[in-house]
Amino acid sequence: MSGTLLLTVGLAVLIGISLGLLGGGGSILAVPLLVYVADLPAKEAIATSLLVVGATSAVGVLPHARAHRVRWRTGLVFGVAGMTGAYAGGRLAEFVPAGFLLTGFAVMMLATAVAMIRGRRSAEGRPVPHELPVFRVIGDGIVVGLVTGLVGAGGGFLVVPALALLGGLPMPVAVGTSLVVIAMKSFAGLAGYLSSVSIDWGLAAAVTAAAIVGSFLGGRLAGKIPPDVLRVSFGWFVVMMGVFVLGQQLPAELRTNPLLWSGAGIVVAVAAAATVRHGRRRPAAGREPTDRELAAPGPRR
Repeated sequence: MSGTLLLTVGLAVLIGISLGLLGGGGSILAVPLLVYVADLPAKEAIATSLLVVGATSAVGVLPHARAHRVRWRTGLVFGVAGMTGAYAGGRLAEFVPAGFLLTGFAVMMLATAVAMIRGRRSAEGRPVPHELPVFRVIGDGIVVGLVTGLVGAGGGFLVVPALALLGGLPMPVAVGTSLVVIAMKSFAGLAGYLSSVSIDWGLAAAVTAAAIVGSFLGGRLAGKIPPDVLRVSFGWFVVMMGVFVLGQQLPAELRTNPLLWSGAGIVVAVAAAATVRHGRRRPAAGREPTDRELAAPGPRR
């Protein structure tokens, strides 16, 4: 096994840890890993990432299902809609230049990072819908799936807030349900890509196996790391990765200009300082329900 393959497989464990800890973020790590470490072409990397994230999410949903943190009806409705959009996005990607796809991926990384750093608003006090808003769920699912199919990103950190708001799900249940949705639309996006892209199945299998191992590690670590610390730290890591990927799409004369990177560093540092100050002022969020409370019998949506 070559050094590059060993490094790729080793780092792929982080994909699974991200999914196990946060219910998302796998594609944010998978695409840069496959492009810049495994040296795959952009479209092949996106297709491979969809396989890796889909398989890892499918395995990762099992402990959530045992703990009654999956709402199957909501997840399946959102997932079927997401599959439609993801397949369409995968087919459309054939006609989009690779540079545009990576630029779109970097923009999605930065948008995701901002959402992670700001945190999710507590759903306490909001009315919980008695009926699932099916048409809104379908519409959101198609849009999120289209983004996933095109750029291989926008999984959990788009799905989880949508499930919490539209389905009225508590955050732990939204995370568990999101893994069902991510798996469904990732495989649909992969099917769309396979019409125009071939992937290295040996590499994909090795990376997927490593990511699945990471998902079990992430599940074990989930209760041991303060969630706010984990979320904000990972968010800033995604910012740095997004800036790097976006910078790689610039012309060579700009990409090698130290003034550009110095300016980007200053902007990130100022934003980080502002986030820390804002976080200190924000009141603590309400308590999330425990697994035992979520498993208690009651009306299901």
